Amino acid sequence: MPVLLRKRRGTPLVDRIALLRRARRLLGELGLQRSELSVLLTDDREIAELNARYRSREGPTDVLSFSQQEGGAPLHPELLGDVVISLETAARQASARRRPLLDELTELLVHGVLHLAGREHEGVSRKRASAMRREQQRLARLLARA
Repeated sequence: MPVLLRKRRGTPLVDRIALLRRARRLLGELGLQRSELSVLLTDDREIAELNARYRSREGPTDVLSFSQQEGGAPLHPELLGDVVISLETAARQASARRRPLLDELTELLVHGVLHLAGREHEGVSRKRASAMRREQQRLARLLARA
């Protein structure tokens, strides 16, 4: 289960090895151990550009997911997709929630990968949105103990 983790220069420091370990375990927990995942840790400026270009929303967000499985038959079924996380936004959220940055990044990673795995919380029933939130919390807690 290859996981490619890239970090832009100038963003806050993070334990990349621990995050990679958690990403691999997450794929295993979701039965996606044969999938390939790309994770980009970036800044608010870059994620705001992506948010505007692909979601038509202004300003930075914490996490974006780009599936390689949507839009018909994928060229490579093992390519799950890309998760982009703003380290600046994640650091602010971690501080506000009084928790380690790695735990915040883990929750954002879980959220992004759940989207790649077909889970949704917007434009769906309250029951489905709630089920995704519960699954996200369960997985984030599990990975934080790893």
